[in-house]
Amino acid sequence: MKIIIIGSANPLRGGLAAFNERLALACIEQKHSTINYSFSLQYPSFLFPGKSQFTHDKPNPALNIKTCINSINPLNWIKIGWEIKNQKPDLILVKFWIPFIGASLGTILRIVRWNKKTKIVCIVDNIIPHEKRIGDKFLTRYFIKPIHFFIAMSQKVFSDLAVFKIQNKSHLLYHPLYDNFGKIVNKNDAKTHLHINHSDQIILFFGFIRAYKGLDILLKAVNIYVDHFKQQQKKVPLLLIAGEFYEDSQKYKDLIQNLEISQYLILKTDFIPDNEVKYYFSVADLIVQPYKRATQSGVTPLAYHFEIPMLVTNVGGLPEMVEHNITGLISEPNEFDIAQKIIDFYEYQPTNIINNIIIEKQKFSWDNFLNRILTITNK
Repeated sequence: MKIIIIGSANPLRGGLAAFNERLALACIEQKHSTINYSFSLQYPSFLFPGKSQFTHDKPNPALNIKTCINSINPLNWIKIGWEIKNQKPDLILVKFWIPFIGASLGTILRIVRWNKKTKIVCIVDNIIPHEKRIGDKFLTRYFIKPIHFFIAMSQKVFSDLAVFKIQNKSHLLYHPLYDNFGKIVNKNDAKTHLHINHSDQIILFFGFIRAYKGLDILLKAVNIYVDHFKQQQKKVPLLLIAGEFYEDSQKYKDLIQNLEISQYLILKTDFIPDNEVKYYFSVADLIVQPYKRATQSGVTPLAYHFEIPMLVTNVGGLPEMVEHNITGLISEPNEFDIAQKIIDFYEYQPTNIINNIIIEKQKFSWDNFLNRILTITNK
């Protein structure tokens, strides 16, 4: 087949780009002719909360990436729409994660549909945004009109699609594993690489730091479990925070100072390059996702790939890929329950949890994910 993937790709960075590039590799592995259409301008700088939208990593030489979509230039949308329309691809796979891109991609896809050949499948990260703005519903409705099928990667997103009355065109396929960040590294070798003492126990918070991800709750949980382990005269696990601030960092610094927990933290709050991700996951005993609200998370497929137990809060789609005391732990989104679950993990850790993860991860291959999409479109 001739497949075009529309969405972020190198030199843009982050989970969206990682997903689209890995999906393209899955298409290429199945011998489909594949092009990634990415953004020459994804966001105006004033809308982007991080330090940079770009990576220094070189693109995978197997990928054909066209950096050409300008998210704020209607003339560009028309040009790219006609370009893709005239190629007559069999299938377009397009990511949707924020209403802002609804105008540009919605216009491009409307033009593409004029060829009366191309099937368009949208893989939805969020249909209802985490941070709401005026015009969100209008932009989302504009985007969804030309889509043939929608793929939700959590039950929460699948349910949210009902708001736009498109569930009859929607399917639930869980997020495949991120296996493109390298192999598992020996724990002590990873600790040496990150300058962490071999005797330290490590809890990992990974990813961009935004309010809804609940890092403030986790910091309060640290304060609770520190007291417990000290009373028990046991070694206190350290919290490794790995990811760039996508909001004002001062409130977190103030909270750390007020709680007096800085000695139990390791802060790596710059963007983590792709080639470093394997070290951060390989040092961890436990990955904690203390989200206040969520749809799904790309951290969970990473944890499965690196075979690390997870603690997730009981919000959104997070518990759908974690079975309590089987492949990880599920807590309520408050510091007391999170702290208790961390204490339980270190004191009563089920010995078979990693074996269960190794078995469960086999379900989430990219080949299976792509095959199911192709089955849906063929029907």
